[in-house]
Amino acid sequence: MAPRVNRRALLATLLLAPLIGAASLLAPGTAAAMPMLRHKGRVTGYPLPRFASLKSDRVRMRAGPSTDYPVRFIYEARGLPVEIIEEYDNWRQVRDSDGTSGWMSAVMLSGARTGLVAPWRGSKGDLVMLRDRPLATAAITVQLQPRVRLKISSCDGHWCSVSVDRGGPSGFVRQGLVWGVYPGEIIGN
Repeated sequence: MAPRVNRRALLATLLLAPLIGAASLLAPGTAAAMPMLRHKGRVTGYPLPRFASLKSDRVRMRAGPSTDYPVRFIYEARGLPVEIIEEYDNWRQVRDSDGTSGWMSAVMLSGARTGLVAPWRGSKGDLVMLRDRPLATAAITVQLQPRVRLKISSCDGHWCSVSVDRGGPSGFVRQGLVWGVYPGEIIGN
């Protein structure tokens, strides 16, 4: 006698499996955070998703791609990294390091690469070492708290050459500890 199949359970499994797998793409600080299937934006032709940063000291995040939509948040942090996940006309759908998403005017975004030190560790999380060379055994320049903003000069897929925002020290941080660059992504080399 053939085993009896619960068709509803099978259908639910088939429909939910891709969604559960896609959720792993949002897990910060893991290799799964690097989108494997990238596509081009319909407006710019640039890859999506991609990282950008806020160009102004005050940027509004809206519920939709127009000034007709309500403001969800106001960001007051020039240089804060955001991830562009969609494009529509002169608007970009973005996601911040906390996973909050909404729409921002494209003119308020810059291609300058910035990052945050391990925001998933929380404000009282483990410190991240800024080193003088891209080696785990290199001298420690300074210890960085989670969420410190960085300017990214280059990344080789393992380490990023960075400087602490607003004229702070510079050095190297493990790439997997920076939100604002994908694991394995090469920048400026």
